Amino acid sequence: MQELLPSYHPHASTPARYNAAPVLDRPRTSPLSHGVSRIAAALKYRDFRVLWTGAFASSIGTWMQKVAQSWLVLTLSGSASAFYLGLDSFLGEAPILLFTLIGGVIADRRDKRHLLLMSQYVQMTTAFTLAALVYFDVIRIWHVLTLSVITGMAQAFGGPAHQSLLPALVDKEHMPNAIALNSIQFNLARVIGPLVAGAALTAFGMAACFGLNGVSFLAVILALFSLHLRHTPAATQRRMGEELRTGLNYVRHEPGLMGLTFLAFATTFLGTPLLTFLPLFAQNVFQGGVAQYTELMAFAGAGAVSGALVVAWRGRAAGMGKTLLGIQLTFGVLVSCFALTRVIWINSILLFGAGACMVMVFAMLSSLVQHIAPNDMRGRVMSIYMVAFRGGMPVGSLVAGYMATRTSAPTVLTVNGVLLSLVALWFLLKRDGVRDLT
Repeated sequence: MQELLPSYHPHASTPARYNAAPVLDRPRTSPLSHGVSRIAAALKYRDFRVLWTGAFASSIGTWMQKVAQSWLVLTLSGSASAFYLGLDSFLGEAPILLFTLIGGVIADRRDKRHLLLMSQYVQMTTAFTLAALVYFDVIRIWHVLTLSVITGMAQAFGGPAHQSLLPALVDKEHMPNAIALNSIQFNLARVIGPLVAGAALTAFGMAACFGLNGVSFLAVILALFSLHLRHTPAATQRRMGEELRTGLNYVRHEPGLMGLTFLAFATTFLGTPLLTFLPLFAQNVFQGGVAQYTELMAFAGAGAVSGALVVAWRGRAAGMGKTLLGIQLTFGVLVSCFALTRVIWINSILLFGAGACMVMVFAMLSSLVQHIAPNDMRGRVMSIYMVAFRGGMPVGSLVAGYMATRTSAPTVLTVNGVLLSLVALWFLLKRDGVRDLT
C-alpha cells in the first residue's frame, strides 16, 4: 500500500522570483526569530499544523480524564483501591500490546485517515458514556474497567495509523522536528490537563471532566476531515497473517531497525521507573508530601519540554545515531546520580536533565524508525516499534516495583541507570547498526 500523499506542495505558493533573488536582497532575520523558525519548522506545513492543534486539544482532555478516572476508581473501590488502580492501568495498556501489530497491518492496507477517525469516534463515545454514568450516579467499577479496555482497543488501531501518517504531512528532513513538536504538545498537555481537571472537578464535578474529554475529540475529528490527503489503495493484498510475518521478518533482518526496537524497549523498561518511583522519593527519601512530589514532577516535565525543544531546533543532522546513543549514555548516568544523591536542589537539577534526555531519546528513536521504514510497510514497522516502546513501560515498572520491595527504590534506579549506559555503550562499540544511522 502506497503512502498517503499530500495533494499540495508546502512551497508551491512561493513565487519563483524570490527563489532567484540574491542572498543580500532577502529580509534579514534576528538569531532569535531564526531559532524560533527552526523549532517550529514542521508547523509551516498546513496539514501538520492543523492535526497538531487538534491533537493538543485532545491531549489536554485525555490528561483531564486520567486525573478524574484515577480519583473515580479510588472512590468506587474503597479498601481495594491500590489493586483496582493497577488493574485499570493494566487493562488500558493490555489491548495496545495485544493488538497494535494487527493495527499496523491494517494501517498498511486501509486509509489511515479513516482508521484514525474510527479510533477517535470510539474514544469519544467511551468518554461520553463514562460522563453519563457518573452524572446519573449509576457508575460501577466494572463500567470503568470495561471502558478502559475499549479505549485501549481503539488506541491499538489508531496509534500505528497516526505514526505512519506523519511522513505524508511533512518532508522527511523535518520529520525529527515534527516528532519533537508532538512530544512538546503531549508534555504541555500533561501539565495543563491536570490543572484544568482540578478546576473542573471543584466547579462542576467529575462528570464534567469526562464530558470535556469527549468534546476534545471533536478537535481531532475536524482536523482529520480538513487534511489535504488522498489515499492510494494497495496494488495487492495478501492474507493478514502473511503481511504481519513479512513485517516482522523485515525488522528482524534490518540491523538498524532491530537495534532501534531493542533500544526503545530497553529505554522504557529501565528508564520509566524513574518517574514511577518519584512519589517514594518524595515521601521516603526527602521526607516530604504531595507538594514535594508535585515539585519533582514539575522539574521532570520542564526537562521533557526542554528536551523536545532541543530536538525540534536541531532537526535532522548527520550522525544522528551516535548522538542518540550519547544522550542515552548520559541519561543512564543522570538516573544513577539522582538515585544516589540526597540534596533536593541537586536532585531537581538531575531530574530536569534526565527528563530532557528521556524525551530526546524517545523523539530521536521514533524519527530514525520513520526514516528507515519503507512506505509500503510503514504501518507494520511502526506497530512493531510501538509494541516494544509501550511494552517496556508497564513491564519495567512491574519488575522495578518488585525489586524495590526486595531492596530499595534508590538501589533499583542506580542499577537501571548503569544498565542504560551499558546498553548505549554496547551499541556505540558495534560496527554496524544504530551507531551509523543518520
